[in-house]
Amino acid sequence: MKLVRFGAAGQEKPGILDQQGAIRDLTGIVADIDSATVSPEGLAKLRALDVSALPRVAGTPRLGSPLANPSKLVCIGLNYSDHAKESNMPIPTEPVVFLKSTTAISGPHDPVRLPAGSKKSDWEVELGFVIGRKAQSVSEADALDYVAGFVLVNDVSEREWQIERGGQWVKGKSFDTFAPLGPWFVTADEIANPQNLSMWLDVNGSRCQTGNTSTMIFGVRKVVSYLSFCMTLLPGDVVSTGTPPGVGLGMKPPRFLKAGDVMTLAIEGLGEQRQEVVGG
Repeated sequence: MKLVRFGAAGQEKPGILDQQGAIRDLTGIVADIDSATVSPEGLAKLRALDVSALPRVAGTPRLGSPLANPSKLVCIGLNYSDHAKESNMPIPTEPVVFLKSTTAISGPHDPVRLPAGSKKSDWEVELGFVIGRKAQSVSEADALDYVAGFVLVNDVSEREWQIERGGQWVKGKSFDTFAPLGPWFVTADEIANPQNLSMWLDVNGSRCQTGNTSTMIFGVRKVVSYLSFCMTLLPGDVVSTGTPPGVGLGMKPPRFLKAGDVMTLAIEGLGEQRQEVVGG
């Protein structure tokens, strides 16, 4: 299944895509695409529906984040060896973990607003996964049983605030609009192998990032297990798993976002995003 949230910001309604890719309205079926909906029970309820009988949504409404109110947005840094090298950072021997504020979450096609005075804002196409049931000290063998589905993430990052202003990554990662999610939440049964998904990101039509999740240092199983020993993962939590090489910081000379730039990005099976850059 592919689940969406559509409508004006702050007024999104839950929806599901039918076999033709049209949005069907889930209002009255579920309250939202939230922790209850992505639980095994919630997804089973949706699978039992006759989607073709649901009201079809007219036009092309705005899409919001496909997940409502996750308790956490957890990120893994430097999870592709080539990206670690381009960032002049050592290749990690354990997952690099940081949190990104949930207030950074925005829709997949909403503008990305640079903070005032931004000099070094950057792009990062990433595979995100969504937790479906409470996870504590989960083994790698059982880890995928706790993943409800997957989502495309752009981990927008202001490198000056991330690296040069005290070294606390969360500061450079958590500005409003710095975590576009979607367009869809794709249930795990539709992704045969999360470690073999192609991914790309363009800026102004020029290809910057090309990669595949097969080159992750720590795969989804390892990340779920590792994080579940560090913290309790709750249904609806989003985990973003790192980016392949091609970010602006690693270019020679470095290249960063400015007002008027347009980012487009995609991951195989998870749809495409487009964001215009504003502010700065």
